[in-house]
Amino acid sequence: MKNSRGPSNIVVYPDKASLVAGAASLIIESGTRAIAERGRFTIALSGGGTPRPVYARLAEAESGQALDWSKVFIFFGDERCVPPSDPGSNFLMAKTVLLDHVPLPPANIFRIRGEDVPEKAAADYEEALRRFFGETGAGFDLVLLGMGENGHTASLFPGLAAVTETRRRVVASYVEVAGMWRITMTPVVINAARQVVFLLSGAGKAEIVRSVLEGPLEPVVLPAQAVRPVSGELRWLLDRPAAARLKAE
Repeated sequence: MKNSRGPSNIVVYPDKASLVAGAASLIIESGTRAIAERGRFTIALSGGGTPRPVYARLAEAESGQALDWSKVFIFFGDERCVPPSDPGSNFLMAKTVLLDHVPLPPANIFRIRGEDVPEKAAADYEEALRRFFGETGAGFDLVLLGMGENGHTASLFPGLAAVTETRRRVVASYVEVAGMWRITMTPVVINAARQVVFLLSGAGKAEIVRSVLEGPLEPVVLPAQAVRPVSGELRWLLDRPAAARLKAE
């Protein structure tokens, strides 16, 4: 099914297990293609509950062997301003579930230093992106995103200036509803990707999925609507409960 707002593909899976399998397959296919075409695969990981089992599936032997991990480069779409050992760290989740279980060179992992002063951590990560991709170089092969029930994605929360940022690639913001500082890639980076994929599951996401995909275009209110790749592909991978309020469902 197509989203009338642009080149967005919506794929609905019957349940969470098939969504996890489908997402893992998509990552492997995207990685294999990128390595064959460009010699490397660059991916920005998302935190949250839905990606966790996807990462676990990638770490399984039969899935992990499908990628040449020496040519995979791992980045993070956002991070809480906490140390890497904190249970809330997106890096820690990915490390525990995926990164510690695949033959990925440590130099290929680019984490956001959430333990540093927020503005410095954001500036340092932006510089890391600039060094890796170049000032005007190509963007990520794949950016994975989730979405909260208030329409936030990465750490682009409703009302924050980061949602409408047009210059900076990474910013630090104090998020009132979370009661903490967060660091996030901005739409400048996300929308330059070759492929952006939202992963969403559960009935609790059904209403916000409907609002974002079928409601008025108000990205400051619903930041996920700010994700509109310039020339890349946008996909929404949903299980049936998350897609239940969409008209086509």
